[in-house]
Parts: sequence; structure tokens; C-alpha cells
Amino acid sequence: MTKSDTSAFSGVGDTPAHLKFDDARLAEFLSDRLPEFEGPLQVQKFKGGQSNPTYLLTTPSRKYVLRRKPPGDLLPSAHAVDREYKVMTALGRQGFPVPKTHLLCEDQSVVGTTFFVMDFVEGRIFWDSGLPSVNKEDRRPLYRGLIDTLADLHLVDVEEAGLSDYGKSGNYFERQIGRWSKQYKAAETGPIPEMDRLIEWLPTAVPADEAPSVVHGDFRFDNVIMHPTEPTALAVLDWELSTLGHPLADFTYFLMVWFFPKDVRGGLAGRDLASEGLPSLDEAVDRYCLRTGRKGLPDLEFCLAYNMFRIAAIIQGVYARSLKGNASSPEAAKTGAQVAPLANIAWSFAQKAGA
Repeated sequence: MTKSDTSAFSGVGDTPAHLKFDDARLAEFLSDRLPEFEGPLQVQKFKGGQSNPTYLLTTPSRKYVLRRKPPGDLLPSAHAVDREYKVMTALGRQGFPVPKTHLLCEDQSVVGTTFFVMDFVEGRIFWDSGLPSVNKEDRRPLYRGLIDTLADLHLVDVEEAGLSDYGKSGNYFERQIGRWSKQYKAAETGPIPEMDRLIEWLPTAVPADEAPSVVHGDFRFDNVIMHPTEPTALAVLDWELSTLGHPLADFTYFLMVWFFPKDVRGGLAGRDLASEGLPSLDEAVDRYCLRTGRKGLPDLEFCLAYNMFRIAAIIQGVYARSLKGNASSPEAAKTGAQVAPLANIAWSFAQKAGA
């Protein structure tokens, strides 16, 4: 994958000792199950993928990607690579842009944990939302292509895709607030009053539910491989948090970049967007509504409060794993300082929504 922006999370490198496995055992396993597979096999770990370790598999004729559960004690329901495999396989059959999946292996004797193998997709990944490596006139088209891809995901017919059992019944927001409240408390390393206030308030302000869509759960530029020269998505990655749910939860998660400062993955807050060739928040909302046929976005402040809370809980889990020594990326140990500021932003949105 060609990384368009320099980042501590980009590229591949040597695999840390605690995430290594027997390359020869994997090669033997794949040669028995993939007709086109032929060694020798070289294994390198992608620097990104703090949650589920992801590896580049290189052979003389082609490249693959392996994604696995991390080793060690894991939080309940986290790191479900089997679910990733299921949704990517189903969406690929519907023509949605995902890497082609090849196999799922739940035999832990191969690499130590459950994993799946998919195609390697060549293209651009942007780690900075300001798109500094792109000509100014090409930035809006890339954003439009990204937003259209998310809108198209929300328009997938769940039953036709064979995913009607991919999520639980009941109000999506209620389920997610309950899930991330429990995950946060399970990973808590110190008191953050705003997180406690959010855990108490969010369930009282849940909007009405909609017919469920497939929701990605972590949709942003650095989880999408864009075409090398065109503003179109070739493959959406990292489906660990996907489920059936409220599409506006998914879209407003993407909108958070407009509220992040520039030093947080190129956040757009405080920028002169017009002069940089970047779309405004209203432009992004209008594009999504046009593609999906919506009239507008109700409950925007609630959705933003929920999403800021959710990402704070996710980051707290990454940080807690780093303290135990089994996080996928060494950058994980630095994430703990991000939780309280995110909680503060979440609470400010909650107050605008009436908390």
C-alpha cells in the first residue's frame, strides 16, 4: 500500500518479538489452501493497525495481507477478525470496494491466534486529512469520493448482502453506548469525570432508530485505499468495529475530523478550508445527503458527543493494552493522554445537545 503521507503509522517493518509467528508454518498452511500461493514467503508487519496486527505477505509472484487477533488477554467482544472476514466477503460480492478475501483460519496452531488472508491492494492512503501531498484542486474531489463511498455502504441492501444477522436487534445507539461504557470501565486507568458524565447522560438522549445499515465504525481517509491517480476508493479497510446500525452514527464519526486540531492526523479545525481547497462541514453534509436522499442531519450534536465518547473509550482500551505489553503498535503507549481531551470535547457537544 502506497502511503501518501509520512506517519509513525505508515509503511511496514520488522515484526516486534511479541507479535512474531512461525513464517514457515504459515507458508505450509497457505500452500495447501491457496492454489496460486508459492513461496518463499516474506512476512513484514504494517506499522498501523494498533488493534488487530496486520502483516504484508510477499511471495515471488504476488502479495497478500494477513490480519489477526493480537495475543494476550483481550477485552470482551474485541478484535473480532472473523466478523471482519464475514462482512468484507459479503460486501465484495455486492461490488462494494473491499480487498478480496481468501480464507479465515481459526486454528491457533498456525500463527497463534485467529486470522484471515486477503489481497494486497496498491493505491494511496492519506494519513493527513488536510491532504498536503495532493494538489489543492484535487482535494475536494477526493473528499467527495470518500463521502460517496460511505454513503454507498449505507445504501447496501442488508438482506441481499446476506448480512441481516450481522448485528443485534434493538436501538443501535443504546447498544453501542452500553458496549463502550463497559469497555471503557474495563480498561479504565484513572478517573475522568467527563467520561462518567457521558456514561450517565448519553442513554437519556438517544434519538429514534432507523432501518439498520451496514456501518463501518471507523471510516476515515487512512482506512481507505484510494486509486493511484483518481478520486475513487479501491478498498475500504479495518472492519473490526463494523456492525448493523444507525448510518448517522457512522457518518458523524467521519465528520469529527472537522473538529480535530491540525496536529491530530491533519484535523480541519481552525483552518481556512476554502483557501486550502478543502470542503466545509456543510459541504460534506450536503454531499452525503445528496447521495443518500436525506433532507438533513438531525441530532448532530448528540451524534458528535456519542462519537467523541466512543473514540475516547476505544483509545483508552488501546492504552490499557499497551500497559500490559500486548498492543500492536509502540505508538499505543502514547495514546493515554488523548482520552481526557476527547472526553472534554464530547461533553461540550453533550451540553449543546441539552445535557
